[in-house]
Formats: sequence, C-alpha cells, structure tokens
Amino acid sequence: MRRKVKNRNVAKEDSKYKSLEVGKFINYCMWSGKKTTATAIVYNCFDDIAAKMKVENPIEIFNTALKNTAPSVEVRSRRVGGANYQVPREVRPERRQYLSMKWIIDSARSKKGAAMHKKLADEIIAASKNEGEAVRKKENTHKMAEANKAFAHFAW
Repeated sequence: MRRKVKNRNVAKEDSKYKSLEVGKFINYCMWSGKKTTATAIVYNCFDDIAAKMKVENPIEIFNTALKNTAPSVEVRSRRVGGANYQVPREVRPERRQYLSMKWIIDSARSKKGAAMHKKLADEIIAASKNEGEAVRKKENTHKMAEANKAFAHFAW
C-alpha cells in the first residue's frame, strides 16, 4: 500500500484576488515557466468575465464554473485475470479540482481565432451556465462510470 505524501507543495494565493483557487489556476495555465504571462492571461480573463456578465466579483462565476465541471466519479483501468476492466472510482477533492481546471483550460486552448484570455473567459462563462466543452467532458466521464458500474466490485 502506498504511503501518504507528507510534503505536498501548496500553491500560493494570487496577489489580486487573494484566492488559492486562482493561484492554482494561474499555475495550471502556465507554460514553460512563464508565470507573468499566465497571470496576465487569467486577470484579463476575469476582467472580461466581469464586463460580459456585469458583475463586480468574477471569482463567484469562476467558482461556479469549477463546481459545474468537477467530476464526482471517474473510471480507472484495473487488470483482473488477464482482462482489463474500467472500474468506476470516486474522485478525491484535490483531483476533482485539478480535473475541473484542466478541462476548462484544455477546452479554451482547443478553440481557434481569439486571444487566450477571451477564449478562457468564454469557457468559464459557459461552464458557469452548465454548458461548454468542459461540462460535456464531465458528463462523458460520468456516463462511462455509469456504464461500467457492473465492475465496481473490482475496486481496490
């Protein structure tokens, strides 16, 4: 059995909104260690959200989007007697948050023809309304888990 991780690095909160989730989101957006660029993209994205949705605090919409795209179950591959089964498992809270942020960022990156902060803002707004590619990804994950719940007794 695996040991618990003792020294897990905790992301720092961001400077503008003082939120741990936004700090993690900036880190997940970052490519090649360019944190300044990632920070500018996320803050411009939040400015766009505030302007489009006519709200003062875009963090509420961001948190709603994270909640709407976070999966509660996923399937993990398990080898039993020479056959591989897709076993549905509950998702840990840290992984749930990670998958939610990753799916939002990946779906924004997959779009073409606009600046990243605009694509990211559109995806977060769509996710907060329970629409968009990231929400569809969550629904597909839940459908796969539901389809394979006959193999739940193989869970370890």
